[in-house]
Amino acid sequence: MVNDVADSAASEQFALRHPGAAGQSRFVQRIRRRYEQELALLPPGAPRRAQMLQTLAALRARGLDLGSALRVLRHLVLERLAVLDTECEAPLAIVTLAVTELAEIALDQALIQAQQELDELHGAPLFQDMSVPAAQGAQFRRATLWVVGMGKFGARELNVSSDIDLIYVYDNDGDTAGNALGRNRISNREYFAKAVKRIYATVGDITEHGQVFRVDLMLRPNGSSGPPAVSLGALEEYFLIQGREWERFAWLKSRIVAPQASIRDGSAGQLRGVVLPFVFRRYLDYNVFDSLRSLHRQIREHAAKRAAGYPERAHDVKLSRGGIREIEFTVQLLQVVRGGAFPELRKRPTLDALQRVTRANLMPAATAQQLAAAYDFLRRVEHRIQYLDDQQTHILPTRDDDLAWIATTMGHADTCAFLHALDAHRELVAQEFDTLLGHSGQGGCNGNGCNGQPRNGVESLQSVLPQLPSAFAAKVAEWLEHPRVLALREDARVRLARLVQRTGAWIEEGKVSEQGALRMADWIEPLLRRESYLALLQERPAVHERLLRIFGAAKWPARYLLKHPGVIDELASHQLFEDRFDPAQFESELEARRQSLAATGEDDDEALLDLLRRATHAETFRTLARDVEGVLSVEQVADDLSALADTVLRVTGRWCWQRLKQRHRDEPRHAIIGYGKLGGKELGYGSDLDIVFVYEDDDERAPEAYSAFVRKLINWLTVKTGEGDLYEIDTALRPNGNSGLLVTTFDAFADYQQQRGSNTAWTWEHQAITRARCVLGAPELAARFDAVREAVMSAPRDIPALKEEIRAMRERMREAQHLQAGRFDIKHSPGGMIDVEFIVQFLVLSACADHPELRGNVGNIALLQRAEAAGLLPAGMGEAAAAAYRELRHLQHRARLDESSTQFDPAPLQPHIDAVQALWTQVLG
Repeated sequence: MVNDVADSAASEQFALRHPGAAGQSRFVQRIRRRYEQELALLPPGAPRRAQMLQTLAALRARGLDLGSALRVLRHLVLERLAVLDTECEAPLAIVTLAVTELAEIALDQALIQAQQELDELHGAPLFQDMSVPAAQGAQFRRATLWVVGMGKFGARELNVSSDIDLIYVYDNDGDTAGNALGRNRISNREYFAKAVKRIYATVGDITEHGQVFRVDLMLRPNGSSGPPAVSLGALEEYFLIQGREWERFAWLKSRIVAPQASIRDGSAGQLRGVVLPFVFRRYLDYNVFDSLRSLHRQIREHAAKRAAGYPERAHDVKLSRGGIREIEFTVQLLQVVRGGAFPELRKRPTLDALQRVTRANLMPAATAQQLAAAYDFLRRVEHRIQYLDDQQTHILPTRDDDLAWIATTMGHADTCAFLHALDAHRELVAQEFDTLLGHSGQGGCNGNGCNGQPRNGVESLQSVLPQLPSAFAAKVAEWLEHPRVLALREDARVRLARLVQRTGAWIEEGKVSEQGALRMADWIEPLLRRESYLALLQERPAVHERLLRIFGAAKWPARYLLKHPGVIDELASHQLFEDRFDPAQFESELEARRQSLAATGEDDDEALLDLLRRATHAETFRTLARDVEGVLSVEQVADDLSALADTVLRVTGRWCWQRLKQRHRDEPRHAIIGYGKLGGKELGYGSDLDIVFVYEDDDERAPEAYSAFVRKLINWLTVKTGEGDLYEIDTALRPNGNSGLLVTTFDAFADYQQQRGSNTAWTWEHQAITRARCVLGAPELAARFDAVREAVMSAPRDIPALKEEIRAMRERMREAQHLQAGRFDIKHSPGGMIDVEFIVQFLVLSACADHPELRGNVGNIALLQRAEAAGLLPAGMGEAAAAAYRELRHLQHRARLDESSTQFDPAPLQPHIDAVQALWTQVLG
């Protein structure tokens, strides 16, 4: 995005808005006096890499050495940026990208020169490539030094007087080849340490032309006590053993900035594979909140000390309250927490990351827009402060004329208007940052007795017992000697105590039920070793409360959350109860995540399987949460779960085909036919998918390709990974059932269904096709399936024989059940749901030839209403049976959610039972 903005801006004619404004900068004045003859060497327009390289070559042609030429180039670039920024109000990205590319050029050129000089002295640094077979002899290759840009440099966001935070990493240990005489061999580590010193001299030393950039190496492993250049293997070991939480934020924006050759050939990607697992944890990671609080507290304390006795230093647009750093921390915190599970959040530039955070529903769009506007405003103010004297400062000047100049070039009428706008932006930023980090001081604990820091976690649990209801207190008392609780770190035990305390207070206030608290306790007990869940609930009181309400509503959510605990973060969404499942958005997000994985070479089968599972489980849980909160009806739940299954089949099918080795065409010619609950759009939680696979493709390779595709697709849907599975697949409804082919040609499917040939479908298969639909496939195949379905349903039939077959099949199904005497089974008892379904199937198969309105796959309730409207049922009978079916379905749904029996006392349900039995007598006798 940054490059796109800069490219478009570089080609436009900048309009002068504040003529001559740049000339009021003392820094610009010095450049124009000192380098008057060189200014014309930089081509007009926004400075970009090509123009800067051209100017550098011209400066070298004038006899300047590399270091001097780079320093002069910096002056020319900054003079141009001051003009574009202050006089033309050029976009922020023009400025930051130009400074970044200047730094990249300087480091690339300095690295090339350093290696040329060191190669003459010591020879090239080499390592033995162990991937070469031993039979071919030792194979030595050149080791590579990477210059890693951190922070704003990595994100291409450098300011005009920025220092550059660097870490030097080389790919392999070994030794140099020696000079031309075979002497002066040194280790690669020594070679690269010497290279770092030479690069610093070229870029960081102060000469008569100043310096190109101030260089800071303090972010390297072990800081100033660590080696100047670290091997890739040593860096990985450091991350595993010593890496600290704050370093994850530092490495979030890291990027190899030189040599450009490694970036072009892709070898720089090796570093990303080491950095990503360190920065982004596989699971939601709320433990980072405390570490970021600590880091931010240190920054604020440092800023306060600097401002002590100097009140003007409080106006620091970077480090003071509501400054640039707080916007960056806000975005980075959300990235680090969720970036492991959601790779599309792994964007380095702050404004790009803000957009991704918004798309992921982690921040309201309006808030993100306000933060983006504040970021743009503060960064442009920062640049104007630095244009004044080329000082690395972010503090507003105290001189009235300097403040007036900044106000004017920012487009404000006077200094007062500018300061008012500045304060408004900073207050917004500070409020959002404090809200995110929960600066109440105790992680959002707002229950009774939450003040103070307990001295000991176990003692704290003991102390809160008297405040809890009896059953919940008894459960918590068991934890006092529980091995998992005793094994927790002290801060985690304190978190647990606070959660218990808050829960007890909410029960007392009537906000949640004790039953919900008990279920939460059973849920969290086996998860205690994964402390991030304790951190999440402490950091997000709204999530804690919603979780308790869900647990209080039914048993099944607790079982689902035990299998997929990571989905509880979905409860933090501000839109959870406002939205419903959006298939297009879900599919778009999956594709964005896949592309993000592909960009870093992580899109292997295992990663995509986990990606599909995480997204599907999260979406299922959103529906579950809306369900138990009463936001959705039973029919809406089924609609959303069915739409989710359709979308998962579509995405999984596309990805499997794209990765299929036997693929013989870009777009497959196949279809997936959904039966049963999937076909009728009546899926419940945990429902199997009844599907049949067909294809229409004359290519001789087609049978093998589609068979391989179906096997791969079923494996992707059913295999269990660390993230669980997706769906159980039932293909028994395919022609000839389990003895038939897994995938058949469409013509063979049509012949089987339409009684053509010796091998034809049974009546029960025709009953099943009344609820079938084409879930996925080429449009022409979907249309052909609809035609076959209608032909099957409309075919002439012996109505008495059909009636007898359906009655006999219903009786066999009933005999197979073990129904409890005196109880009514909602599904299987006479007057139950299956009776309604069989009646509807009979009405469709017997009457839709004369009544086309019965052919639609619109569900049992609508079909009963249509049958009554068509005169096939007495007035009121269809409506009564439809109402009964709706109520029985609702009771079944609630019973399954609460994992209770679906056999009820028949007395309260007698009117519904009578309505269904009356319908059965009327239709099937």
